[in-house]
Amino acid sequence: MSSVPDRVLKQAKSREFHPSVRIGKSGLTDTVIEEVVNQLKSRELVKVKMNKGLFEREQRSEVWSYIANETKSTLVLQRGNIGVLWRS
Repeated sequence: MSSVPDRVLKQAKSREFHPSVRIGKSGLTDTVIEEVVNQLKSRELVKVKMNKGLFEREQRSEVWSYIANETKSTLVLQRGNIGVLWRS
Protein backbone atom coordinates (compact mmCIF):
# COMPACT_ATOMS: atom_id res chain seq x y z
CA MET A 1 0.00 0.00 0.00
CA SER A 2 1.43 3.35 -0.99
CA SER A 3 1.62 6.27 1.36
CA VAL A 4 -1.55 8.36 1.16
CA PRO A 5 -1.12 12.16 1.35
CA ASP A 6 -2.88 13.99 4.17
CA ARG A 7 -4.96 16.07 1.76
CA VAL A 8 -6.38 12.88 0.22
CA LEU A 9 -7.25 11.47 3.65
CA LYS A 10 -8.90 14.73 4.64
CA GLN A 11 -11.00 14.79 1.47
CA ALA A 12 -11.94 11.11 1.88
CA LYS A 13 -13.21 11.73 5.41
CA SER A 14 -15.19 14.82 4.42
CA ARG A 15 -18.96 14.59 4.86
CA GLU A 16 -19.42 16.70 1.72
CA PHE A 17 -17.79 13.97 -0.37
CA HIS A 18 -20.76 11.83 -1.44
CA PRO A 19 -20.75 8.29 -2.92
CA SER A 20 -20.60 8.26 -6.70
CA VAL A 21 -20.85 4.48 -7.16
CA ARG A 22 -23.35 2.19 -5.45
CA ILE A 23 -23.28 -1.57 -5.19
CA GLY A 24 -26.91 -2.66 -5.29
CA LYS A 25 -28.82 -5.89 -4.98
CA SER A 26 -27.08 -7.33 -8.05
CA GLY A 27 -23.89 -7.37 -6.01
CA LEU A 28 -20.36 -6.78 -7.17
CA THR A 29 -20.53 -7.09 -10.95
CA ASP A 30 -18.11 -6.35 -13.78
CA THR A 31 -20.20 -3.25 -14.51
CA VAL A 32 -19.47 -1.87 -11.03
CA ILE A 33 -15.73 -2.48 -11.49
CA GLU A 34 -15.82 -0.80 -14.93
CA GLU A 35 -17.65 2.21 -13.49
CA VAL A 36 -15.07 2.63 -10.72
CA VAL A 37 -12.24 2.37 -13.28
CA ASN A 38 -13.91 4.98 -15.52
CA GLN A 39 -14.45 7.37 -12.63
CA LEU A 40 -10.87 6.95 -11.42
CA LYS A 41 -9.70 8.04 -14.88
CA SER A 42 -11.38 11.43 -14.48
CA ARG A 43 -11.14 11.99 -10.72
CA GLU A 44 -8.64 11.22 -8.02
CA LEU A 45 -11.03 9.81 -5.40
CA VAL A 46 -14.13 7.65 -5.77
CA LYS A 47 -16.49 6.91 -2.91
CA VAL A 48 -18.34 3.60 -3.16
CA LYS A 49 -21.35 2.58 -1.08
CA MET A 50 -22.75 -0.93 -0.87
CA ASN A 51 -26.28 -1.77 0.23
CA LYS A 52 -26.57 -2.75 3.87
CA GLY A 53 -26.97 -6.48 4.30
CA LEU A 54 -25.42 -7.24 0.92
CA PHE A 55 -22.26 -8.67 2.50
CA GLU A 56 -21.55 -9.91 5.99
CA ARG A 57 -19.36 -7.71 8.15
CA GLU A 58 -16.43 -10.13 7.82
CA GLN A 59 -16.68 -10.14 4.02
CA ARG A 60 -16.63 -6.36 3.54
CA SER A 61 -12.87 -5.93 3.93
CA GLU A 62 -12.33 -8.69 1.37
CA VAL A 63 -14.73 -6.96 -1.03
CA TRP A 64 -12.95 -3.60 -0.64
CA SER A 65 -9.56 -5.27 -1.19
CA TYR A 66 -10.89 -7.03 -4.28
CA ILE A 67 -12.25 -3.78 -5.75
CA ALA A 68 -8.97 -1.95 -5.06
CA ASN A 69 -6.98 -4.78 -6.64
CA GLU A 70 -9.20 -4.99 -9.74
CA THR A 71 -9.18 -1.23 -10.28
CA LYS A 72 -5.46 -0.84 -9.51
CA SER A 73 -6.26 1.76 -6.86
CA THR A 74 -5.57 2.22 -3.16
CA LEU A 75 -8.24 1.80 -0.51
CA VAL A 76 -7.94 5.01 1.50
CA LEU A 77 -10.89 4.62 3.85
CA GLN A 78 -13.17 1.77 4.81
CA ARG A 79 -15.99 2.48 7.20
CA GLY A 80 -18.85 -0.01 7.31
CA ASN A 81 -20.54 -0.14 3.93
CA ILE A 82 -18.56 2.86 2.56
CA GLY A 83 -15.17 2.69 0.89
CA VAL A 84 -13.01 5.39 -0.69
CA LEU A 85 -10.60 4.50 -3.48
CA TRP A 86 -7.67 6.64 -4.60
CA ARG A 87 -5.95 6.64 -7.97
CA SER A 88 -2.36 6.67 -6.77
